[in-house]
Amino acid sequence: MASQLRIVHHTGYRYAGLIGASHNEARMTPRATREQVPLATKVEVTPVAWIHNYVDYWGTPVTAFEITEPHSRLDVVATSTVDVGERAVPAPGAEWDDIVEPNFADRYIEWLAIGDHVDPGSELRKLALETARQADQPSQAATEILSLIRKKVAYVPGSTQVNTSASAVWANGAGVCQDLVHLSLGALRTVGIPCRYVSGYVMPQADPAIGEARTGESHAWLQYWDGAWVGVDPTNNTVPGDYHVEIGVGRDYFDVPPLKGVYAGSESSDLFVEVEITRLG
Repeated sequence: MASQLRIVHHTGYRYAGLIGASHNEARMTPRATREQVPLATKVEVTPVAWIHNYVDYWGTPVTAFEITEPHSRLDVVATSTVDVGERAVPAPGAEWDDIVEPNFADRYIEWLAIGDHVDPGSELRKLALETARQADQPSQAATEILSLIRKKVAYVPGSTQVNTSASAVWANGAGVCQDLVHLSLGALRTVGIPCRYVSGYVMPQADPAIGEARTGESHAWLQYWDGAWVGVDPTNNTVPGDYHVEIGVGRDYFDVPPLKGVYAGSESSDLFVEVEITRLG
């Protein structure tokens, strides 16, 4: 199957008073891949901003913008129409001998780094290594490690903050989609399997009616290397399908946040987010 989706992502900040200026980056435009084709995209910013579009180091489209006039609210609306096809699920392609090959770690070093945000902690590192030792292939190890995480950690909206570490999520047994991905990344990298964070959207209903808008939200899943990048959505315990829309990839969430920036002024800010997804065909 394939689907055509329209995504309207409205986000921004309300400030407690006037701020002097702001400098921001939005990663809210779907990228072109072998599984998805963006048909139309636009990013609108209010107040009027100086805008520069580019593709970052990781291959994610970025809209950078600067507002130099005083303002008390920032609105960013990204509207995209995307054709999404089925994602290929390749047969297991990597062997353990491939992963321990001397040049392999150099080639994938950025997808093997275990930073503070994805460090799963000593208990899960030990479990991951034990699981990998008993697995015939890296893909088998990945499947079993992700199963361990799903059994231990429940998806509980609002249970964590954006800076909650993966090890704290494991200890508490609860997290949101980005936490499940961070835990998975740290565990897989522990056993030498390259993997990357994927940001995007997913249709919140399994079989939506054509033309009926649904309230959605930003979503996260991961891809690990098995001779090709293989997608896994640990939150929904599935592989990404024709209702998943990919925005970008990175080492962790902090490489691909939908909106980040700085502003001049001492006023506090409040982030708001609204996502609407409509199946067009």
